[in-house]
Amino acid sequence: MKTFLISLGVICTIFLGCHTENEPETARQPHVKADNPVEAGRYLVTVGMCNDCHTEGYMAVEGNIPEDDWLTGSKVGWRGPWGTTYPVNLRLRAQELTEEQWVEQLRTRKVKPPMPWMNVNKMNEQDARAIYAYLRAMGPKGERMPIALAPNQEPTTPYLNMVPLNLPPMAEGGASN
Repeated sequence: MKTFLISLGVICTIFLGCHTENEPETARQPHVKADNPVEAGRYLVTVGMCNDCHTEGYMAVEGNIPEDDWLTGSKVGWRGPWGTTYPVNLRLRAQELTEEQWVEQLRTRKVKPPMPWMNVNKMNEQDARAIYAYLRAMGPKGERMPIALAPNQEPTTPYLNMVPLNLPPMAEGGASN
């Protein structure tokens, strides 16, 4: 009977994706499954829309940029009440950090818009590691992007104006009416 139960556990785990009591918590959280972490990372940066900001001109050409040129940052700033921010060169950033530092940064970082850190902070550890593996496999390329500017500093680079216009008053608790 014990052999039968172990066999059921193996079948469940291998073929059905069931979880076991001994499995680490991170493995039980939702995450992308792929043949290897690099493929999972490629998928995540694609569907996570990382290229939209972190690859110069990506949206303007509907993503028709060679993969070798992906994620090298952008000198087009995002200007709003917070100042002007620039999408970092992720290929260089991943070379500067250990895998543990990368995971910790994705879990805890909170910086200026438009980067949706409130969402990235919720990423599963396995997915964060997969993105790191993909970026490291791509290797370093490109240069560092400009540093963020304070609200009173005028950018010398092209920028997108993110100042909202004609917003209705905000209701108590932050939701607009």
